[in-house]
Amino acid sequence: MKNVLNFFFALVITTAAFAQVSESEKNALHDLYNSTHGDQWTQKWDLNDEVANFPGVTVTNGHVTEIRMLFNNLTGFLPASLSELTQLKVLELSFNKIGGGIPESLGNLQHLQVLALNGNSINGAIPNSLGSLYELKQLHLSSNKLSGDLPSELNELANLEVFNVFDNDLSGQLPVGLANNRNMREFIVAENNFKKADEISAVLLINSGNFIDLNENAILNPTGKSIIAIETSDDEN
Repeated sequence: MKNVLNFFFALVITTAAFAQVSESEKNALHDLYNSTHGDQWTQKWDLNDEVANFPGVTVTNGHVTEIRMLFNNLTGFLPASLSELTQLKVLELSFNKIGGGIPESLGNLQHLQVLALNGNSINGAIPNSLGSLYELKQLHLSSNKLSGDLPSELNELANLEVFNVFDNDLSGQLPVGLANNRNMREFIVAENNFKKADEISAVLLINSGNFIDLNENAILNPTGKSIIAIETSDDEN
């Protein structure tokens, strides 16, 4: 009898936790579903169901904390209302068909740790507001159609461990301050049109703990679209 009571008590608590997801967060998920043509997704959401039952969505203490929807045939664009998911830590939407730009409002997701939009058709500039994501550890924007300069505000991302903008149409100066970040483990900017890649190359090699001969121009002055990538082991930090 005691076990039965414990089961029903746990069920009531769990149900209450589901119900705590706010209307603003539910509406943000509905906006994502509608703006990316959820009826065509590989794994679909039943918008009449509890949010915690949505495939790819994690709810913790009544808040949406993770959205992981790789290879799920999302098309359309990202809605600005994603900023209503105030406790979101992971937004993983890689390898879909999302177009449009990155909403400025994503800079309001103060607890975001992973932003991954690889392999979509996202265009335009990287918003300056992403420099406000102070808890961000991984930024994955590779293989999109992003253009323009990298915002200098990205240098403020002191906790960043992975910076991946491979295969876009980005230009201008690379963020030396970001490359100097001792937490950085992967810095991948190949297949763009950045200037002065030699300075970043030197910083990355020095910070990786590798020996570098600063007189060896072949290392520091690559021609064409520079391939700059560095990976460090966990033991080096």
